[in-house]
Amino acid sequence: MSWQRRLAALATFLCAVHLGGCGPDAPPKDPGAAPRRGHRVDFAFETLDGKPLSTATLAGRFSVIGFGTTYDLPSQAQARYLSGVSRRHAPRVNVALLILEPEDNRPLIDAFVTTLKLPYPVALADAPTIAGRGPFVGLHHVPSVVVLDPEGREAWRHLGLADEDTIRAALRDLHAGKTPR
Repeated sequence: MSWQRRLAALATFLCAVHLGGCGPDAPPKDPGAAPRRGHRVDFAFETLDGKPLSTATLAGRFSVIGFGTTYDLPSQAQARYLSGVSRRHAPRVNVALLILEPEDNRPLIDAFVTTLKLPYPVALADAPTIAGRGPFVGLHHVPSVVVLDPEGREAWRHLGLADEDTIRAALRDLHAGKTPR
């Protein structure tokens, strides 16, 4: 068998394997992909001003939660995009930011929030959440955004910078009962 035929056979095999794993029951291959809706994401953090930020405090509305850090520009941009979503959609939609940094960075985090004049709650993540093992399993990429439905179930997840239009489109789809792109 010539090398071209072997290559074609290998390509055919790989396509068959790939297509066979893409059925509707196949689990998501991306570890950052949102889990299927069904169970609540139970979490509880304390905001920088000492108030609770939890599944219970956000219940009843769609909730946009950003994940970021103080030390990179994309996280700063994400915080600003979330400010735009908050201005246009509050109080119909909850908006919050979860900082994936240890408590030791609190002075820097306070300066970040003050400088950007963030109009929504900001909380520090715990060590398991920072490592991607917390309530938002697999999410330790910054920046990232999660949207919870009114029952606290994860409805949409975006890894990387999500601009305001992308977040608003996801919210629009969710409100219409569609799966966001």
